[in-house]
Amino acid sequence: MSIPVEILKCHPDAIIPAYYSIGACAFDISTIDNATIKPGELVHLRTGLVVCVPENYVMIVAARSSLPKKYGLCFPQGIGIVDNDYCGPTDELHLQLFNFTNKPIEVKKGDRLAQAMFVPFAKATFQEVEKLTSPNRGGFGSTG
Repeated sequence: MSIPVEILKCHPDAIIPAYYSIGACAFDISTIDNATIKPGELVHLRTGLVVCVPENYVMIVAARSSLPKKYGLCFPQGIGIVDNDYCGPTDELHLQLFNFTNKPIEVKKGDRLAQAMFVPFAKATFQEVEKLTSPNRGGFGSTG
């Protein structure tokens, strides 16, 4: 299944995302910045892209699996969520990265640092109740 997605290059060096294997469910996202990220530093790197997420979808942005090993970087928030109303002409996608090593990390323009996918979603209608009838399951580690 394919969905149409409008994308704006708001910088001439931006790279339109691509799927790098036939079975890939996520597309790679590159930075347009050269950066030296100091140990313990949190940075936002530009992608030069505005992605218009289709209605009833969300774009989930995650680190590529090579990001920790190859670069010594991680997404401090785990994943990024891009809503479908974040697509104005200046709503550029940025990658928030954290250097968890004890040495400076070099990132070059064009490095593929993130991957993203579109996921359909449903909005909940919350209904407050007076009590719950399901039994307690326990907590963390309760299933062994």
